[in-house]
Amino acid sequence: MMNRKKLVTEMGRINCEEFRASQKLPLAIVLDNVRSLHNVGSVFRTSDAFRVESIMLCGITATPPSTEIHKTALGAEDVVEWHYFESSLDAVEALRREGYRVFSIEQCQGSIALQDFATVPGERYAVVLGNEVKGVQQAVVDASDGAIEIPQFGTKHSLNVSVTAGMVIWEFAKKLGLVE
Repeated sequence: MMNRKKLVTEMGRINCEEFRASQKLPLAIVLDNVRSLHNVGSVFRTSDAFRVESIMLCGITATPPSTEIHKTALGAEDVVEWHYFESSLDAVEALRREGYRVFSIEQCQGSIALQDFATVPGERYAVVLGNEVKGVQQAVVDASDGAIEIPQFGTKHSLNVSVTAGMVIWEFAKKLGLVE
């Protein structure tokens, strides 16, 4: 049968130790005051799927261990490296000191469309995802190297944080050579 669903044992997944030792996508995710624990968990799970280097949890963003985060992360919170910062600006500054180029995912004047964003081989990137209502803080946008925008064509003006994370991580995975 051509379209038979694969069994978990057929998927060739790596274990937690192999994940920790594996080469990571040169991408860090900054969650700027994300209030939904389900969104946080979803970002962990997507970050696990694409071997994102780390997640910065900032401000009111909840941190593991958390039953609510675990509901959507399904254990990814135990393998994806994460750090907590009281301020998203502090996270951005720390990432910059480590050589990351930081981009806010936000609708801004002068933003670059996600599909048009060009990566540079050997560079490390960080993307900032904002609060579900207010988006990325203006001070964080100002401190970023630029803004990346996901074009939208409907009546709504924003996407869910976890959906945005999935789209952005996937695009960076393609642009940085993880996916062909």
